Amino acid sequence: MAVIPEPTMETPAVPTRAAALEALERFVPHAGGDYARDRNHDTGPQHDNVSRLSPYLRHRLITEREVVAAVLARHPLAACEKFVQEVFWRTYWKGWLEQNPEVWRRYRREVAELVLDEDALASDYRSAVAGTTGIDAMDAWVRELVDTGYLHNHTRMWFASIWIFTLRLPWQLGADFFYRHLLDGDAASNTLSWRWVAGLQTVGKTYLATAENIARYTHGRFSPAGLATSATALVEDPLPPRQAIVPPAALPTGRAGLLLHDEDLDATSLLSEHALAGLTAVAGMADPSDRSPLAVSEAVRRFTIAAVDDAASRVTDARGRAAVTLSADLSSSVLRWARSEGLDCVVAPRAPVGPVAERLAGLGDALAAEGIRLTTVGRRWDDLAWPHASRGFFPFREKIAGLLAQQGL
Repeated sequence: MAVIPEPTMETPAVPTRAAALEALERFVPHAGGDYARDRNHDTGPQHDNVSRLSPYLRHRLITEREVVAAVLARHPLAACEKFVQEVFWRTYWKGWLEQNPEVWRRYRREVAELVLDEDALASDYRSAVAGTTGIDAMDAWVRELVDTGYLHNHTRMWFASIWIFTLRLPWQLGADFFYRHLLDGDAASNTLSWRWVAGLQTVGKTYLATAENIARYTHGRFSPAGLATSATALVEDPLPPRQAIVPPAALPTGRAGLLLHDEDLDATSLLSEHALAGLTAVAGMADPSDRSPLAVSEAVRRFTIAAVDDAASRVTDARGRAAVTLSADLSSSVLRWARSEGLDCVVAPRAPVGPVAERLAGLGDALAAEGIRLTTVGRRWDDLAWPHASRGFFPFREKIAGLLAQQGL
């Protein structure tokens, strides 16, 4: 098995663009056949057979286009197709949820109800999140998740399957547990992946974890006994019709300030893509606590705030002033910042369906009451790909080569 050099996931990822670029450089030589052959193996907390780029991509400290371009510069698409598809999975999930936002709203409501339900938070749930179920694999994975903020993708599927079908716990609380602890926790990827395991996303199609599969792909580290031998799909009320994706508004006029947030932190490429220059002021905001009504892990909080700080340190306004970071009481702090700079418009990267989009909606209302517009600007990567995420991933996958060509890749 090919080994990608240090650092390992035993040390949490460093939340800077510089660290992201270093990780990308280490991985690129292995993005071809090594990755395709070894990617499904969970070799332990070092995870030396996968890219470990997800915490950086999650916050766009580096962008999907940047990562794919670097890989394609070293490998032909036929050799690195599996990795490119994995990058596009995140894009696909976002595009699908953008067209089906009721799935997110329903999940948010259900989590809020469950955390107030003493039966839902009974001893089985508490044992699961404490890593004391007696299922050695689950307990080890809980410790790894809490300690490092990461789990291998294959392990996430096993974990969700055991949570739902063996422990018979609400899938929403499992998704919430992941979301509160994963450094790469993403509203679309996390929620929809849990739904897929449960048989809700592809209706009736579930994922059943087996001891044999776990033993094979963990190289014998785990072979848990007593797992469920069947997985009956969960059911839900029908979803409303798919919604059209709303394009971003027109570019700003007047005195405009850039407001970065933790969904998109590469200001340089964003400003270049939209030919935005001469911004009056720049600020960044971070509040990972809105991922859940329960406590978000300290690791997630630190990573998210530090990532925004790093992004803010790399961008200046038209007068060369560094960005300011707004990380507490966001509505009032953003309003104070916009008023003090005399802004007519606040420009923010478009946020996909999730907590940041909800946060921006509230800020938009607050700013409008002060006569200040909030404008979001999107990425061409998303604009091209999201509309194709209207069905399953396999029809979407057939569009990838064309999407790359449209990006000049």
